[in-house]
Amino acid sequence: MTEAEFQAKVTEMARWCGWLVYHPERAQIRGAWVTPGSNGFPDLVLAHPKRGVVFAELKTETGRVSDDQIRWLHALSDAGVEAYVWRPGDWNRIVERLDHAH
Repeated sequence: MTEAEFQAKVTEMARWCGWLVYHPERAQIRGAWVTPGSNGFPDLVLAHPKRGVVFAELKTETGRVSDDQIRWLHALSDAGVEAYVWRPGDWNRIVERLDHAH
């Protein structure tokens, strides 16, 4: 499963469970494709009125988490926010988190 396919699956599940989903879209700036914002910012921000806020960095089973991504995830976690690296093998835990009150 590619990261894009995994992201589509997580996004679909989150929306089905009533979460708002934010994913920064890539944009072409001066001929180069970039993701606006800070390097390493998590792929998804999920918000639910009863289940909280989750930041998720999505990776394939073998995808590497960059130093910038690690910095963001640690800063969010240290601030008391839920921040995860999710991989396809985590699917049961992902569904449990998205489908049940935390």
